[in-house]
Amino acid sequence: MDATVLNPLPFQIDADATLARMRVRPGSRVETEVLDLIAEARSIARPKAMCRIGFIDAQEPDAVVIDGIRFTSRVLRVNLDGLQRVFAYFCTAGRELDAWAQEQEDMLARFYADAINEAVLGSASAALEAYLCETYGVPQLARMNPGSLGDWPLSQQRPLLALVGDVTGEIGVELTPSLLMTPAKSVSGIFYATEETFASCQLCPREECPNRRAPYDPELFERKYRASPDEGREADGRGSA
Repeated sequence: MDATVLNPLPFQIDADATLARMRVRPGSRVETEVLDLIAEARSIARPKAMCRIGFIDAQEPDAVVIDGIRFTSRVLRVNLDGLQRVFAYFCTAGRELDAWAQEQEDMLARFYADAINEAVLGSASAALEAYLCETYGVPQLARMNPGSLGDWPLSQQRPLLALVGDVTGEIGVELTPSLLMTPAKSVSGIFYATEETFASCQLCPREECPNRRAPYDPELFERKYRASPDEGREADGRGSA
């Protein structure tokens, strides 16, 4: 199935939430400066996304094959149990806003612009998710992102890129030699239909993470994702008849 390009994606910048996240004091000179930057960002930003439906061909104990492309992750494989399709995507706040942020001469202004850029990416990513739910009649989606867990490392950007297609030509996202993305405010991953809420944060013990979306559950991996001995025997062709 052909990829879909959303250019531009709708977005909002919640000024109050952004100011609170930066710990800017109400009524201060800094608040005025940040509000001016937010106004600039609203006029400049053109977030965009490229997504593609992929169909699950096969599942292994620690991997899943989607449209002939193999993804290695125990957590992803378990999360996709019983599903037939996924939505692979790249989403970015855009080169326009990235260039604007880098053009800020004052170091503090650059910091604020970076935070605004992050807010635009978050809003655009939510808009992409809403688009997929509405377009394909999916009540709820969860997502996984390469590099968010050791189980699904950043090296999995390569097969994800192969699945989605020419994201550089379509939305301006490139992978660096270290497999990070430019513009920096970009995100990639796989959305999938689910009846349960899931966030990679539930499996990540890192403390004080500013982007945490769910509390760490130290028992979740053992409870849900640890492979059973029977599963291993079946994968080796040694399961019972």
